[in-house]
Amino acid sequence: MKLLSQIVVVLVTTGLSAHSESASVLNERTVDLGNDVSLRVIESGQPESGATLVFIPGWSTSADIWREQINRFAHTYRVISFDPRSQGKSTITTDGNTPETRAQDLHTLLDRFGARRPVLIGWSQGVEDIAAFINMYGTDDLSGIVLVDAAISPGAEGMAALGAQKAASQFATFAVYQTHQQKYLADMMHAIVSRPQSNDAIEGLVATGLQTPPDIGIAMRIADTFGVSRMPALKKINCRTLSIASAKSPVLTQQQAQAKQISHAHFEKIEDAAHAVFLDQPDRFEELLKSFIGSLATNNAYQNAATPAPPAEIDETVIPTFEQYRVASKVVKVRHRQNRGRTLWNKLLYGWVAKGRRN
Repeated sequence: MKLLSQIVVVLVTTGLSAHSESASVLNERTVDLGNDVSLRVIESGQPESGATLVFIPGWSTSADIWREQINRFAHTYRVISFDPRSQGKSTITTDGNTPETRAQDLHTLLDRFGARRPVLIGWSQGVEDIAAFINMYGTDDLSGIVLVDAAISPGAEGMAALGAQKAASQFATFAVYQTHQQKYLADMMHAIVSRPQSNDAIEGLVATGLQTPPDIGIAMRIADTFGVSRMPALKKINCRTLSIASAKSPVLTQQQAQAKQISHAHFEKIEDAAHAVFLDQPDRFEELLKSFIGSLATNNAYQNAATPAPPAEIDETVIPTFEQYRVASKVVKVRHRQNRGRTLWNKLLYGWVAKGRRN
C-alpha cells in the first residue's frame, strides 16, 4: 500500500505559490505566552477597518501557509496568523500540544493584539482548535467562524464508528512518520495540494514540517483525533458560520452533517481541490470568504438598526396613575423650592414622582 493512501488528511498548510496580487507588508513578532512558550505571529492589513481575520494553520505547518490569503485580504482587513506551539518558528515544547491548550494560546493572542470580535478561520487541525476554543470561551466575542475542510472530532468514542481496520491503518502511519518523517511529509504535501507546485514550494513546506519533532507530531495527531470529543461545540455556536469543504474530502458527509447542526451556518464545497482548498482554488476561496465577511457586516448593521439603544432613564415617559395624582401635591410641596418653574405635569411626565415611589 502506498504511503499516500495511508496518509490521513490532517492539518497542513504552506505558504506556497506566488500569486498575482502585490504582497502586503507583514509585521512579524514573537509573543511570549509565559511558561517558556513563545509564538511567532505575523500581522498585516488595515487595523482601522474594524474587521480582524485570524487564520489558523494546520498540523506541521506555519502561518506562511496562509500567505496568499493574507496578501489578498490585507488590502481591506486586518489580518493575523501565527505558528502554533511546537510548529514552525514557535517554541518546541512537550507540554500542551492539544487543541485545548492551543485554544488558550489563541485566546491570549486575541487579547494581546486587541482583536475585538474577530473572524476565526481554521483549516484541518485548526478546526479542532476552533472547536476547543468554542467549548472553553463560547462565541459571544466572535463575529464569525470559518471551518475549512475538516470535521470536528468525536474523540475516542468515535473510534468504534471508524472501525478497527481504519483505526489500525491510521496508527500504522505514525510509525512511518516517526521513522521516515521527511518522506512522509513530502508525500503528504503532494497529497493535500493538487495544483502543481515548484520543488522549492514543496521543500519549503517539508522544511517547516520538520521543525516539529516526530514524537510531538504524533502526540498532536492523537490528541486531535482520539482525545476528548469536541462535538458539543456545534450546539454552542451562536455566531454566523461558514463551512468550506473539498468536494473530494473523505469526510465530506460528516462536514455537511455537522454544518446542519450549527445555527446560522452555510455550507459550501469547492470542486477540483484537494485538502488545501485555499491553495488549489484561491479565487473561489477568496470569493466565498469575501461574501461571508460582507454578510457579517450587513447583519451587524441590520442588528444595530433594529435594536436602538435604550433611552436614558430621564426620558422615560411615565403615565401618572390616579394615586400619583392624589399624592403629587404633597410631593411637589417638599421639592418646590428646588424645582421652581416646573409644572406638576412635567414632574409626573418625566417620571421623578413615579420613580420616587418605586420599590
